[in-house]
Amino acid sequence: MSDELHVDHTPELDRPVMIAAFRGWNDGAQGASLAGGYLAKTWNAQQFATIEPETFFDFQDTRPMVSLVDGITRRIDWPENSFYNASPPGLGRDALLLLGVEPNLRWKTFTELVVGVAEQHGVDLVVTLGALLADVPHTRPAPVTGTASDPDLVTRLGLQTSRYEGPTGIVGVVHDAFRTANIDSVSLWAAVPHYVSLAPSPRAALALCQRLGDLLECRIDTTELEQAVDSYTERVTEAVATDEDTAEYVQELERRAEMIDEDDLPSGDSLAAELTRFLRERDEQDEPPDVATDQ
Repeated sequence: MSDELHVDHTPELDRPVMIAAFRGWNDGAQGASLAGGYLAKTWNAQQFATIEPETFFDFQDTRPMVSLVDGITRRIDWPENSFYNASPPGLGRDALLLLGVEPNLRWKTFTELVVGVAEQHGVDLVVTLGALLADVPHTRPAPVTGTASDPDLVTRLGLQTSRYEGPTGIVGVVHDAFRTANIDSVSLWAAVPHYVSLAPSPRAALALCQRLGDLLECRIDTTELEQAVDSYTERVTEAVATDEDTAEYVQELERRAEMIDEDDLPSGDSLAAELTRFLRERDEQDEPPDVATDQ
């Protein structure tokens, strides 16, 4: 293995499925990273390897954070991508989690390291988690779509074939690398409200965990996320109520959501297009008000 991969120990894993979530461009309202962290906590995952950040990050763009230990000693926390192993109850196989931050540099080398870890441990299925900003209300379950590039996988798991063309993040590059390595991969995306994009969305994390459980035919205990959703909905609703235009907009989204049949939920492609549109409008300083700033 490369010197850029630091391995603490090599776990013995039984036919592991790899689950990956990255903070950054693929992580609207932190829905994906929140889901990944929740899985690691719920499954009592143990870290066994990390990717050296020095050559994959521009620290002027993704800056390290300073924290205090015991309120006295200063510590530098560098952006991290780490591998964890777990034995989820009821899954019948092990899980290998990759949790971290979308790198700024050398994506090809980064994905080669990821694929190398997967191959070393016999991974035959990779599931990535993502969250995209869209025109959905915070009061309804987050729509989740699943895509895969392999036609047999699409049919077997009831997914969709992605037809998206446009900018991509590290998730898209990771999937291409696994396709080249002949390892099946699935991409799950939750839609989150763009008007509250700064607040972490437990609703998106809940929807991703539930869809992942369906995909893997394994029940995932989401009790804590369900409780967090109630609190999240209440706080955002209170914030929305302080702005008349935003409140009317949310009411319109709710009316629209009631009219949408489950089979008509937005596809992963349309969600990606929605994110591209939103980023363009934000750059033009013409974005809708973000009520998260009021919280």
